[in-house]
Amino acid sequence: MKIDRVTLRQIAMPLVHFFETSFSRTTERHMILVEVQGDGLSGWGEVTAGENPFYNEEWTGSAWPILRDYAIPRVLGREIASAADVYPLTAHIRGHNMARGGLETAIWDLEARQKGIPLWQAIGGGARREIPCGVSIGIQDSIRELLENIEKELSAGYQRIKMKIKPGRDIEAVRQVREHFPAIKLMVDANSAYTLADSDHLRKLDDYYLMMIEQPLDHDDIIDHAQLQARLQTPICLDECIRTAHQAQQAIGMRACGIINIKLGRVGGFAEAKRVHDAAQAAGIPVWCGGMLEAGIGRAHNIALATLPNFVLPGDVSASQRYWKRDIIEPEVETTAHGTIAIRDEPGFGYALDLDYIRSLTLREENIG
Repeated sequence: MKIDRVTLRQIAMPLVHFFETSFSRTTERHMILVEVQGDGLSGWGEVTAGENPFYNEEWTGSAWPILRDYAIPRVLGREIASAADVYPLTAHIRGHNMARGGLETAIWDLEARQKGIPLWQAIGGGARREIPCGVSIGIQDSIRELLENIEKELSAGYQRIKMKIKPGRDIEAVRQVREHFPAIKLMVDANSAYTLADSDHLRKLDDYYLMMIEQPLDHDDIIDHAQLQARLQTPICLDECIRTAHQAQQAIGMRACGIINIKLGRVGGFAEAKRVHDAAQAAGIPVWCGGMLEAGIGRAHNIALATLPNFVLPGDVSASQRYWKRDIIEPEVETTAHGTIAIRDEPGFGYALDLDYIRSLTLREENIG
């Protein structure tokens, strides 16, 4: 295929409810949509970076010039045999995986549309017709609000609850949640809020039979996680520090984790996500699909990713209405009564775009090519 033109759009979407992690509270998402055009068709991707460089070093403001000045010129106007070839074309750009991933996933979508096949088939997925869904619940203003939110999500059918924690908002909150919901699939996500010196404190979480503790230590650490895992019964799930398949293999070899969260943006798109998936599967390590408060395009891409065979744990892919009063795709992503999302067979990522709504949300737009 040949990429003739790329359009960048930055949109702003207010969340239905604030989302708080150990490092920030988000009330409005600013995202960059990437539209790639070739052979009379368009493919779409979404840059999942946050508004600030808190999850990792990227943010919405940094992704735009990286795409415009570095990533896009490396694919624009050239013949590309397959979307799988895009990742190496931009690999010498150090970091900036979310910016690169927004472009790479758009080209995968374009290739699927050119072939007239669904995106999940283009990436080699399709191990399941429905993906199991969990929800991520941010830090609430009170434990009462936390319990009420969990009750609401369980009533909606979600199969797993992930609750964010940080020092001072951890053990007691988990204790009360487990007391109220003794049989649910429960995990916690620390977003790097602790250090190895907190090992004894984190060991208290072993009493609450959690599925996993996600990324408790530094965002770029593997070695200390290996030491911590040796002291805990609860499996550690690595997130922020796994950016490549090589890092996944290192973490597995060091026994730094029992589970890996794969996020498309964090690893730079589908090609590397598949390699991380394959490395984990070969080692018997289950994976699941993490979320970054995506709008409909990124959400649809996550659905496709989660059809790969080793995504055996419920991910953070949930219904559009959990986050948005109105999404940018039609129909919006919906869950079944038993907490799954059915995959779609339409070409590309499977949903129509609400272009009028996207225009109304757009803060800036730039055409390259």
